[in-house]
Amino acid sequence: MSFDRDARTALADGQLRGALRHATTLFGERRRAAIADVPDWEGARDRARAIKDETLLHLDRYLEQFAANAERAGAQVHWARDAAQACDIIAGIAARRGARTVVKSKSMASEEIHLNAALAARGIAPVETDLGEYIVQLAGEKPSHIVVPAIHKTKGQIAALFAEKLGMEPSDDVAKLAAAARQALRRRFADADLGVSGVNFAVAETGTILILENEGNARLTTSLPRTHVALMGIEKVIPRFADLEVFLRLLPRSGTGQALTAYQSLLTGTKRHAADEGPEELHIVVLDNGRSRMLASPVTRQTLACIRCGACLNACPVYRQIGGHAYGSVYPGPIGAVLTPQLLGMGESAELPYASSLCGACRDVCPVKIDIPAVLLHLRAQAVARGGTTGTRALLERLAFASYAAVMARPRLFGWLMACARRLHIVPPLGAWTKWRDLRPLAPRSFRDEWRAGLRHEGGR
Repeated sequence: MSFDRDARTALADGQLRGALRHATTLFGERRRAAIADVPDWEGARDRARAIKDETLLHLDRYLEQFAANAERAGAQVHWARDAAQACDIIAGIAARRGARTVVKSKSMASEEIHLNAALAARGIAPVETDLGEYIVQLAGEKPSHIVVPAIHKTKGQIAALFAEKLGMEPSDDVAKLAAAARQALRRRFADADLGVSGVNFAVAETGTILILENEGNARLTTSLPRTHVALMGIEKVIPRFADLEVFLRLLPRSGTGQALTAYQSLLTGTKRHAADEGPEELHIVVLDNGRSRMLASPVTRQTLACIRCGACLNACPVYRQIGGHAYGSVYPGPIGAVLTPQLLGMGESAELPYASSLCGACRDVCPVKIDIPAVLLHLRAQAVARGGTTGTRALLERLAFASYAAVMARPRLFGWLMACARRLHIVPPLGAWTKWRDLRPLAPRSFRDEWRAGLRHEGGR
């Protein structure tokens, strides 16, 4: 992973930056309009965070309660320690059903465990059915946004892709592009032996899972195939069915600027009668994959409160310039910069906590009030402690900061050095800064000299 290199490549792509600017600005405007109609938006954020904090403090209890109630309703619950085990569980279910084709609705957890590659390696064809996910699958790419996977692509690029992959006449008409994708995917739903989905929330009280979407593909994925596999991180559980009310107020408005998504699928167990809708088998795979490590510290624990709305990406000045692929991770943007190092370890992603200006915009828009800048600083401290930067550069950085600290702690030394810099016109070695912006010249006299010369008397008038 090389965030610095990939970020520079993204910055040089004018088309990418234009697509990002247009989309993130639109989502930001929609969010502001949507939350303006909520009487007590801040109160809802506080309640949601309190629910998440309670759940994470007693996560083992709520997970056991959820599993017991889900199994009582007819579901089968599987526990996956890591990505490999989760892939083995899902592939095993597919093999027992004789599945050759799997339809998938949008699931960041399945991207996290690289499920598509694991299924393909076993001769099982995974088909993404969310339009954005379908586009990036056809392109052989990863999603670049948590909510809008193909946010980095323009209509022209999608039209060219569909002309190449689907054989349609080139067109940048959105309705025609959507119709072409729908036609191709309808056959896949009919042929699928297995459906795989994510989970937005899992209710411990009832064993219910909730899936939110706007296209209807998740509902087809979970109802047409005879077997449905739902993949959820351990953090998706909430205590009570009534708790959904506050999250359904926050998530759609924060994510897409909607009062509510077009579809909300509440699934409790399997169908009871042959004539009912729904699968004959429901398997719920509960994924840890590094999440339980975050529970140890109150600072890192709050990362698990994330409800994957993507609002922090739309507000982040870094993400808005470079998009998601530069992060080299399934989870981009501010939440990815804190989540990925904790899932994969600092050894693979030590650069990501530095992919932020610490402006606090992510914290301001987060519907569950995750203090992302605080977590970023915590992870930066870990990166330094473990030697996140090595070699000559690290040595020079340590010497530079040690020298800076020594000078700033001694006012007379600071004054003498600044006086020398003025007389000799010394410019500090800030090449990385001055490459992109001008450095203001030193004033002819220091503030202290101005103060002694009478500024303090002028200020008191």
